[in-house]
Amino acid sequence: MNNLTEGKSDDTRVKQCFCDICGKSFNYNGHLTIHRRIHTGEKPFHCDICGKSFYRSGDVTRHKFTHTGEKPYHCGICGKSFSQRSTLTQHKSVHTGEKPYRCEICGKSFSKRSELTNHKRTHTGEKPYHCDICGNSFSQRSSLTQHKYVHTGEKAYHCEICGKSFSKRSHLTRHKYTHTGEKACHCEICGKSFSIRSNLTRHKYTHTGEKPYHCDIRGKSFCRSNDVTRHKRAHTGEKPYHCDICGKSFSKRKYLLILTHKKLLHSDVPFIF
Repeated sequence: MNNLTEGKSDDTRVKQCFCDICGKSFNYNGHLTIHRRIHTGEKPFHCDICGKSFYRSGDVTRHKFTHTGEKPYHCGICGKSFSQRSTLTQHKSVHTGEKPYRCEICGKSFSKRSELTNHKRTHTGEKPYHCDICGNSFSQRSSLTQHKYVHTGEKAYHCEICGKSFSKRSHLTRHKYTHTGEKACHCEICGKSFSIRSNLTRHKYTHTGEKPYHCDIRGKSFCRSNDVTRHKRAHTGEKPYHCDICGKSFSKRKYLLILTHKKLLHSDVPFIF
């Protein structure tokens, strides 16, 4: 049992299991077995509908809800339903205002562990996700996924109400509110309501004056992460938006589509905004 050590304290027998690859410890051998699959890449549980593979049996069970549409977890406050228990737990913080995950660097609190993880990278500058096409780096995996659509032009997120497609999940989410009119996120300072939590977060900066996103080149601060991304292009010269008609490149999408280039120079060619 080279990966299992045992210790005794009074009458309580404690077992700790250590990963021989990274040293992380677990109370149960089964948890260690699941953890090791992160290192080995083993995914022994398969979806019999689409063939996708997973580390844990529970993950494939939850995944199947994306095929069946089943949402067995219901919010007792507003009645909204979810396919995963963890998503319901996170949703309830909208009603309770609870933010149990706290940044030990600046003290800011979050309702989701993933939000805290992403936030910490604003302090460390870590960008672990890299685009294999252009080399750009991102602090969040979702940002990398969405960035790649700049290269491929893919619009993978579809509205089941009207059929419109989007390159970002967040754009689809915002779009759906044009159908429902829902504004579930409320500012506790002024009472203003928003359909998207990120809009509420940005709105609160008008009360606090906080600018959490910083340019690591000149130090300028911004309220929104995409503002600092666009600002950095002034330093790097990056122009990720390309005209598919003549090949010219632009630093901002609006310059390509709306304000000047395609509108003025290619007005005779139909294109989609």
